[in-house]
Amino acid sequence: MKVRYRVLAGLFLLSTITYLDRVCMNVVSKYVKADLHLDNEQFGWILGAFSLAYALFEIPTGSLGDKIGPRRVLTRVVLWWSGFTMLTGTAFNFIYLLVVRFLFGAGEAGAYPNSSIVIARWFPAVEVGRAQSVIWAAGRLGGALTPLLVIPLVHWAGWRWAFAALGLLGVAWAIGWFIWFRDEPAAQESISLEEVREIERGRKIKSSDHLIPWKTIIRNPDLWALMLMCHLFFYGSYFFTNWSSVYFQEGRGMSEDQTKNFISLSYFLGAVGCLVGGVLSDALTKRYGLKIGRRAVGVGGLGLSSLFFLLAGITTDNQTAGYFLAMCVLAKDLALPVAFAVCVDIGQRNAGSVTGAMNFAGQLGGFFITILFGIIVKHTNNFSYPLFMIAGCLLVSALLWFRIDPTKPVTIKV
Repeated sequence: MKVRYRVLAGLFLLSTITYLDRVCMNVVSKYVKADLHLDNEQFGWILGAFSLAYALFEIPTGSLGDKIGPRRVLTRVVLWWSGFTMLTGTAFNFIYLLVVRFLFGAGEAGAYPNSSIVIARWFPAVEVGRAQSVIWAAGRLGGALTPLLVIPLVHWAGWRWAFAALGLLGVAWAIGWFIWFRDEPAAQESISLEEVREIERGRKIKSSDHLIPWKTIIRNPDLWALMLMCHLFFYGSYFFTNWSSVYFQEGRGMSEDQTKNFISLSYFLGAVGCLVGGVLSDALTKRYGLKIGRRAVGVGGLGLSSLFFLLAGITTDNQTAGYFLAMCVLAKDLALPVAFAVCVDIGQRNAGSVTGAMNFAGQLGGFFITILFGIIVKHTNNFSYPLFMIAGCLLVSALLWFRIDPTKPVTIKV
């Protein structure tokens, strides 16, 4: 096996752990709410604290990876968030849990931008879409595994110990990554000179490329379209990350087993969508060019997801709604690896900074929908209204892909 594929395997495991830790709070929501006496609006702020911190620290952590390399940054990121994952299990009231989840989000910020840096440095341009699809499919696999692993653990040892176990898993990954991985292919042990040449010949960056200040990056009008697309995209993503368990159980009256099955199905189909989206985008790029290859998947995936969200909100049959929502994840996740591939396309050596800017906007979207969902449901007692709002956001997100041009690299204006 080529060494870059071993690197990708490490990122696959990282992304899996990332979503195990994120989705755990969604899966154990009823236990946490009951134990700490939280209503849906308060729980929304708990969930939103993660998204807000993630957004605030996304750009600086992505930029830091561009400057000092993803090896050290990813090690710090995973150790930090794993520590606060474990501390989540010690929560005793609303304020304490709010602070811990904010710091958890601050720690996890930068994981995917720095993964994009690794891809930019370790993969030829023609493999970028597929590499991103593998990483995001791993995240969806982590989400699919979470209810299957966590719910039995909660029944056996309680929700607090579930967070402790997941935190220890992250610590083990961080230690292994720091010992083995190197930022540049040429510095990696056991890699052949032939593979180093293959990577450096095919990638879009050169070792001497200068760094672009993130202030310059976010003044780029093309990047603003990418950021707004991601902001609206994440309204859909964070429904599944944070609120799907509450929606199925309180909004649709499903049992815990039914909820577990639909959450797992949703994330499993999301993994399929990520893999198909990345491969399809690379295939279309090879045949029709980069602009069509990226745009076609983005428009199609998000447009279909918007339709499925609308149908899920309209239908009165609980099972049908569950399947529609699972199809939402399949459709929208076609576009997910493509969005991050565009960050590598236009960011090149500065992929971490560009990914950080896009993901910053996305996480703000995650924060807003997380808070709004809890407020809307508490004051209207209607679980369909947020779905209609999300459907509209995804439709606009799909249309914004016509404004995104992956052939224009981000450069300093002098």
